[in-house]
Amino acid sequence: MKFEITPSLESYKELIKFCCSSRKVQLALDIVNQISQDGLSLSIDMLSCILHAIEENYELFCCRSLKPNAETFRRMISLSVKMKDFGSAYAMLNDSRKMNVKPVAGMYNAIMAGYFREKKISTGLRVLKQMELDSVKPDPQTYSYLIGYCDREEDIIKYYEELKCSGITVTKHIFMSLINAYAACGQFEKAKQVLLDEGIPVKSLNELRSALVSSLASNGQMADALDTYEEIKQSVGDLEPRAVLSLMECLHSERYLNLMLQLLEELNDQGYWIEGCCRVISFCIRKKHLSTAVHLLKQLKDKFCDDELAAEVLFDEAFAIIAEEEPADVQFGVDLLQAIKTKDLQNSLLIWKEYEIAGLPYNVFNFLRMYQLLLACGDHKSAEAMRTKILKDDPDVRDVIRAFQVTYPKSTTPAKANKRPQQQENK
Repeated sequence: MKFEITPSLESYKELIKFCCSSRKVQLALDIVNQISQDGLSLSIDMLSCILHAIEENYELFCCRSLKPNAETFRRMISLSVKMKDFGSAYAMLNDSRKMNVKPVAGMYNAIMAGYFREKKISTGLRVLKQMELDSVKPDPQTYSYLIGYCDREEDIIKYYEELKCSGITVTKHIFMSLINAYAACGQFEKAKQVLLDEGIPVKSLNELRSALVSSLASNGQMADALDTYEEIKQSVGDLEPRAVLSLMECLHSERYLNLMLQLLEELNDQGYWIEGCCRVISFCIRKKHLSTAVHLLKQLKDKFCDDELAAEVLFDEAFAIIAEEEPADVQFGVDLLQAIKTKDLQNSLLIWKEYEIAGLPYNVFNFLRMYQLLLACGDHKSAEAMRTKILKDDPDVRDVIRAFQVTYPKSTTPAKANKRPQQQENK
């Protein structure tokens, strides 16, 4: 499933509801997978909606003597695992036998992967034993999970040898699991050597190189990760979007700003670009790169010109990062508000409150900027209170105040002002 324009999370939710009400549960599950691929967070409401639809469909199967196939059971088991309801997953596995539906590896894989994600490795391996008891042969995905969650080199070698002896074709995902497992075990050279395997299809090589970049970076091998990234660029390839985001997540030094911006330019998909842009903005705020942060925030605002709620959430997240800093750099927050010319009264008051809490010194410029912001937000009552705190001995200051008053004339419609900010006397 692929959308030309990445839907919002709310749009996805409505799509899932529609699919469930139309009894298109499999399509709803496809949408869940797409949400995960887009890097968005699933809400419990979405999963509950699907689970309810599955229960209704399941009752429909039982009441009307309909026989679901193995794929239907696999999907229902997979969703139960995503809901962390392993009891229901096992119950459906047992029901498949009662309905004479031959269990397939995918059903067990879903349960095993769920335990692995919960870091319950020994419980996941018991699922593998159950497969053997039920005479169900592992498939490539089974070995992909087994290798990917190994924390010892000898286990990686063991499962890979078993795979080759079974005659199963080594897939792209198995190669990825080998890369990730070796890197997680600290065997970085062996992770690199995976790319030398002659069985790797040429069309999969770029994706596997991207996986290597991501694994090296996330395991602290930034120099090697960047070398591999350069090799990809020199071979006229592009880093996979997920690898770009993973690499961004690991770049913490101030010297990487240009690289962050370069990586952002490589994200052509809008969904990935927005997520990447948010990461670069976060980086810029933490490293105090005001002009770049403002430039990117304006680009994001343009992207969401028709969605004020989404834009508001993005700006709130940006200011939340400032508030989380120890100590909070409130002046940077004021500068950011001024630079993007936002008319967000709530954020204006929040920044001023944080300034007071931080106990930072006040001067005429602080008051002038806050006065301008309150006028721009339409809160003329608070702005007038702020104006009384400004020393007006300097004629230039008086000229600036008059200029603000001309630029932001008082509206005839009363502004929705929040609680007036507390001011400290300018000593």
